[in-house]
Amino acid sequence: MRVSDFDFDLPPRFIAQRPAAPRDSARLLAVGREFRDLGIADLPGLLNPGDVMVINDTRVIPARLRGRRQPSGGKIEVTLIKPSGGNAWQTLVRPSRKLTPGDRIAFAPGFDAEVTAKGDGGEVTLALSLSGNGLMAALQTHGVMPLPPYIKRGNKGDPLDTEDYQTLFADKPGAVAAPTAGLHFTPALLDSVKAIGVGVERLTLHVGAGTFLPVKADDTDDHRMHAEWGEITAATVAAVNAAKDQGGRVIAVGSTVLRLLEAAADGDGRLNSFSGETDIFITPGYRFRIADGLLTNFHLPRSTLFMLVAAFSGLETMKAAYEHAKAAGYRFYSYGDACFLERQQVGRTGGPTGKLQQAGRTGGPTGINKNKNEVGKG
Repeated sequence: MRVSDFDFDLPPRFIAQRPAAPRDSARLLAVGREFRDLGIADLPGLLNPGDVMVINDTRVIPARLRGRRQPSGGKIEVTLIKPSGGNAWQTLVRPSRKLTPGDRIAFAPGFDAEVTAKGDGGEVTLALSLSGNGLMAALQTHGVMPLPPYIKRGNKGDPLDTEDYQTLFADKPGAVAAPTAGLHFTPALLDSVKAIGVGVERLTLHVGAGTFLPVKADDTDDHRMHAEWGEITAATVAAVNAAKDQGGRVIAVGSTVLRLLEAAADGDGRLNSFSGETDIFITPGYRFRIADGLLTNFHLPRSTLFMLVAAFSGLETMKAAYEHAKAAGYRFYSYGDACFLERQQVGRTGGPTGKLQQAGRTGGPTGINKNKNEVGKG
């Protein structure tokens, strides 16, 4: 499909700069056969006893660093994306044009990095002088939360984002962007969901570079996703499969959850354990195997995430929903409001269609078909 098919107009006034306070006061647009304007506190009324809600327990690390190129002293901004073995990290660097392998970047006394490789679009591999617990401690001292560029902050960030940009479920450090649908949950909302007989299960997907990088291709077939590391345990697999066997629905809290559930599904619609990387890219035409409902925020035009929700609920439905949201004054993007989507019904025969990009994995089914007639991403 043409990437331009996923374009729409969104004036800057709709982009939320701060989250709703309290979190469960955010608005919720229910998208099904009709549009319903609700609040996130109304979410339990959209769920049924026997459903299972799956959340992402990744924790965002303060991955954005300010440094100076040595010996020139030029200012450099580095965002750590993911580790790539030993002390090496894949990063996004601005500006990166003048960097060459062998250059050094100083962040603080005793904390620096050497450029080991350069890629396209500002991607740079750095060998950091710290690793493990030492690196995490340095990031806590010198790093700031890696907010997306449409949320405007000064060079030193904002201390409020340290908590605001972390979900209630945040546990396992490794993400460089928040799974933003989870930002709406409070203990009270979670208790209300459980009280009606909905199971709550967790998985881990460390959100990575794909959140930051625009789709530069003209056709979705030519876009390549960055791989992200994820894990689904046997306990979550058992709970999800049992719910489906008993007629319950699987509700994904966020596109990150939905993508990993679908990456770990087999051809019979069963969830499997998963540990490894995925670059699944879901576009319209994909037939979902696991997820029945999706809680998600409002996404950028021409983005892989808007392509995902278009695949889930239909492109025309989602364009109409976003026009409704703008007319009703909903707040968009990471700190914005949410929508609850129902999966569009498609024929039950045949396998998934659309586009699949799938990186190496362990613990799940093997022999994934990489033919372009197979799947999609998110």
